Amino acid sequence: MAAYWTTLHAAANDPVITSLMTSRNKIVFSRTLEKVEWNNSLLINGNIAEEITKRKHEDGKDIFIFGSGTIISFFSSLGLIDECRIIVNPILLGSGNLLFNAIPGRMKLKLIRTKTFNSGNVLLCYEHAA
Repeated sequence: MAAYWTTLHAAANDPVITSLMTSRNKIVFSRTLEKVEWNNSLLINGNIAEEITKRKHEDGKDIFIFGSGTIISFFSSLGLIDECRIIVNPILLGSGNLLFNAIPGRMKLKLIRTKTFNSGNVLLCYEHAA
């Protein structure tokens, strides 16, 4: 992500998101990286569940996960996901990875809000159903 969000291209095409991505604190989960150099970034390569559970109980803002079905599936299986936001992009692909292929069993969700964008994208916000 740093390879894109730190470019002039990103700043020109999406300045609001670029500003947020570069200014906010970021957590990088990796089994292979030894360090991260993007500003405000923290590398976690140890006990991910323990680290995130600890951070969930600290004061501060929400934690957002961008673009990692593996991390989302892992956190969901541990009960660490409070809200799931999915953006539907109106493009049909003939193949690809399943979004939640590693979640064991079913997870019932309750739709809490939606937002439609001029681009045709639709944001769906869910929480765990009781």
